[in-house]
Amino acid sequence: MLKIAICDDEKYYRDKIYQLIKKYFKEHQLEANIDVFVSGKIFLQMTDNLVKYDVVFMDISMEEIDGIQTAKKMRAYHSNTYLIFVTSFIDYVLDGYKVEALRYVMKDSLDLGVAEAMNAVLKKMELCQVTFSFIDGKKKLYTDNILYIESRKHKSVFTYLEAERVNYQIYEKLDYIEKKLNGYGFLRIHKSYLVNMKHIQKINNYKAVLDCGEELPVPKLKFQAVREAFVLYKGAL
Repeated sequence: MLKIAICDDEKYYRDKIYQLIKKYFKEHQLEANIDVFVSGKIFLQMTDNLVKYDVVFMDISMEEIDGIQTAKKMRAYHSNTYLIFVTSFIDYVLDGYKVEALRYVMKDSLDLGVAEAMNAVLKKMELCQVTFSFIDGKKKLYTDNILYIESRKHKSVFTYLEAERVNYQIYEKLDYIEKKLNGYGFLRIHKSYLVNMKHIQKINNYKAVLDCGEELPVPKLKFQAVREAFVLYKGAL
């Protein structure tokens, strides 16, 4: 489930990009949450917006604060967001390099440009895949879509996000899986739970609250260390 933002002060282009993204994800049998913003100023009003999106389609020529300045503020938070500039002019290419824009999409060729930009994003994201030999066969998973892994007796169970939540089971200890997922933002909050910190909303009252609403236990003896690790992760984004 990718989180995508569209930021454009012209309704025609906001709607056009929105429909093209919806079409792209339907054709590729993928899921996306899409938020729409009518200006860079409104996009910047919530700090969470600077780090929460996987992809941002940003119009360059906006009033009050343009797309380049909006992107600079976003990048100041070390965001890993894939940035796609949407423009009627190609004069801003050098400025785009400064904020690590992945693509430029011309407004007179949105039909081709949006699809090509999303292809580039998905190709980049393939680098964040891991392969496991599950009970029902070998599968390659996007690390961002792994919600958590739970140890159950002799098996470990992956809770994974596709069009809906699914479970994959593997005959491996959680210690092995933790080592394999090292560097991808996973946190051992309990001897039986390895959780993707991207999906943790908060940690309090000896629980990890996930963005799906589910709550997982954090033992009292591990609570301080788990909370500190999560705070460090959020600060590094």
